[in-house]
Formats: sequence, structure tokens, C-alpha cells
Amino acid sequence: MSSTRETEHPIHPLFTQRWSPRAFTGEAISEEQLLTLLEAARWAPSAYNAQPWRWIHVRRDTAHWAPIFESLVEFNQGWAQHAAALLVLVSAKQAVFPGKPAAAPNAWHSFDSGAAWASLAFQATLSGLASHAMAGFDEPRLREAIQLPETHAIETVIAVGKPGRPDRLPEALRARETPNGRLPLADVAFEGRFKSNS
Repeated sequence: MSSTRETEHPIHPLFTQRWSPRAFTGEAISEEQLLTLLEAARWAPSAYNAQPWRWIHVRRDTAHWAPIFESLVEFNQGWAQHAAALLVLVSAKQAVFPGKPAAAPNAWHSFDSGAAWASLAFQATLSGLASHAMAGFDEPRLREAIQLPETHAIETVIAVGKPGRPDRLPEALRARETPNGRLPLADVAFEGRFKSNS
């Protein structure tokens, strides 16, 4: 996955090579490849080392694929059907913190789970795979499909697979199948105090 993205300061190429394509070849990936991505996510940082993330993973052409795939909105089904795997990232809303006898609300569960998703996405890029996180899914239907208790929040569904050609996508998506840019650093990083860009 080559990239023409330009940075304002020197960083490792991995950060600009990672992007979120929708085109997949439709080829399968091995269980070992999938577990390697999850192993990378396992080592993400988390507040108090609570590790609130949990993963429900399915490979295409298995019995578990359909219930998760069918929970995606129609738009996402249109391209995610060619992914090799779908991963549902969920997080525990509570944790037992050091020195405490019982579980309490964990205000950082989503933040920490985002770090796990980033770790998985970077490992996917290093492994020659593509990954794309989605917000478009039917939450109650997905929760039922994966039998998720209310103690956990659904963060995202991620499509993973071998990167494919844009011409496999519906015509409306082909022009969007390119790495996008980022806001200038000066718009998002401020010294000493917050500044509004609006």
C-alpha cells in the first residue's frame, strides 16, 4: 500500500502507509494471520492496565459470518462482503482498579479500546493487509448476534483482508478509494491552552 501523503515533520512511514481502504480481493486469510493482528492489539496501552477491549472475530465462509455481516448497514455490506474477516471490538464498561475491592465504572474503556484498534490497524499494514473500521451497523441486532451483555459497549466493526483493486467497488466508491489527508498540525495541537478553529 503505497502512499503519497506528506508529513510536516519526520515520522516513521508506517503512519502514512496505514489507511482505510474498502477494496478487498475476497481472498481468505489464515487463522494465524488473524491471530497476529489480535496479538498486536493485546499489547496496546490502557489505563491502570485494565485492558477493557474484547474481540469477536469471524472469517468469511464460516457459520459465524452471516449474523455479524447482516448487522452492517447496506452501504457497508456492499464493500465489506469481500473482506476476509470481520472483527467486532467491544469494551468492558467497568474495571477493578488497583487497591479497590469491586468493579467500578471505567471512564477510559472506549479510549483504551481505540488504542487497541490502532495497534491492530498498524499490524495489518505491516502484514500487507488492509483494515477498515465501521460505525454503520445495527447496534441491537449486532449485540444479539454476538450475545453481548449490557456490561460491554460495542465500539466498532472492522473489516480485514487482502487489499484489492478499486474497480471491485461500487462505482460511487471508486473515486474515494485513496488515502486521505489530515488537518494541519497547527489546527489540532496547541501550546499551553486550547484554541478554537471555528
